[in-house]
Amino acid sequence: MRIRNKFMALMLTGVLACSTALTGCGGSGNSSKTKDGKANLKVFVYMQDHEKAVYQKMIDEFKEANKDTVGNIEFQVTTQDEYATTLTGMMTSGDMPDVFYVGPDAVADYVKNGYVANLTPLLEENNISTDDMYQNVLDSYRYDGSQTGSGDLYALPKDGSTFAYAYNKDLFDEAGLEYPDPENPYTYEEFVEVCQKLTKDTDGDGEIDQWGCGAADTFMLYQYIWSNGASFLSDDYKKVTIDTPEFKEALQKYVDLTLKYKVTPTVEQDASLGVYQRWLAGQEAFYACGTWDVGAFMDKETFPYEWDLCGFPTLSTGVSCTWNGTVGFCISDKSENKAEALKLISFLSTDLEGQKELSGVSGGESIQLPNIQSYAENEFIEAVKDGTVKYPSNVDVFFNYMNGTDKFSGRMMETTYTPNTEWLDIFWEGLANVKKGEESVDDYVAKLQPKMQEALDTAWADAE
Repeated sequence: MRIRNKFMALMLTGVLACSTALTGCGGSGNSSKTKDGKANLKVFVYMQDHEKAVYQKMIDEFKEANKDTVGNIEFQVTTQDEYATTLTGMMTSGDMPDVFYVGPDAVADYVKNGYVANLTPLLEENNISTDDMYQNVLDSYRYDGSQTGSGDLYALPKDGSTFAYAYNKDLFDEAGLEYPDPENPYTYEEFVEVCQKLTKDTDGDGEIDQWGCGAADTFMLYQYIWSNGASFLSDDYKKVTIDTPEFKEALQKYVDLTLKYKVTPTVEQDASLGVYQRWLAGQEAFYACGTWDVGAFMDKETFPYEWDLCGFPTLSTGVSCTWNGTVGFCISDKSENKAEALKLISFLSTDLEGQKELSGVSGGESIQLPNIQSYAENEFIEAVKDGTVKYPSNVDVFFNYMNGTDKFSGRMMETTYTPNTEWLDIFWEGLANVKKGEESVDDYVAKLQPKMQEALDTAWADAE
């Protein structure tokens, strides 16, 4: 799951003064308890419809199991695009949820502004262990007063997510091509060659209507940049490094997929029908698949094709790269029902039976990888192999990115570690002009690097 946390944190900071003056945070005033003293909980998150159905079932199960102490659970779900605005409105009206989402890039802001409760003492008091969770994911919700990654814990992961490449097996079969090797990703050159064989005019009208791959910039460019040994920022996240030879080479190779090799839809074609919609329509052979997409793609009514997972193509480093993500459940520091809220998010995040439900072993539909590492990499994988869980057979690709190997690497985006995303937003604004051939990579980079650096400098100065 992804979240525009910097934008949201800035919005919430603006309403902190007025919201703290209002009553009822974390339980709608007097409605935080039932007449007989049970806790009423309010949960506010964003999810896709197929995720919401599974989580609603789990929340109902939790409510029944804890009916002696829990009264009502209001489960409110919105879209990711509207989440920040709605949460800000809740704070302004003094109707803050007990449980809501936070991402790694907003942890520091939330702690400083008093939005989230410190979970470390609460977990210790209730003997809830996080030892068997993915620690690299868990650590992204720690804050020591100066930086994220260490210190006390302020959220429990809803999930640890990553992107792999999904490929349409039916299109490979029609083209007479061997499926990608899940253990040995294509080189860039091999990938281009395969995509050229998968790009075709299927109805003979003289227009291409099937492409090798889609290229949604904000989801796909990182894989090329990182695999070429480049990045948007220096190691200390203070200098914009898009003007390095490695970055420009990677960007050119990415643009070439559209402009030179024509194995992706044009900018204009993408505007008329997006990458996701073309994948669902069977018009693209490769698609960047998040762990949360699996449930939808395994549904034949949504995606009536056979498919599986593989790695993204490699550039100069020989390592297939992607970006990992996570969003976590936090508890409002103003909540009057912290104990019950902790039990709920623990059930959704750390409980083995809950993880079986979410991963599809007992629930029937997998909407995420299990948070419990020993279970995920043993029983869950076995459940995939024996067909208990409806999942692509090459599930190991996800874990290779999550854990890292000599051929696979996953990392958080650079914006996770900067005060805001405004410096990077500048980069995306005109990239379409490069993909249309109206501006060269060199000219684009030379024009943007100073602007991005100025925005980044301002962000760091304001943060201090």
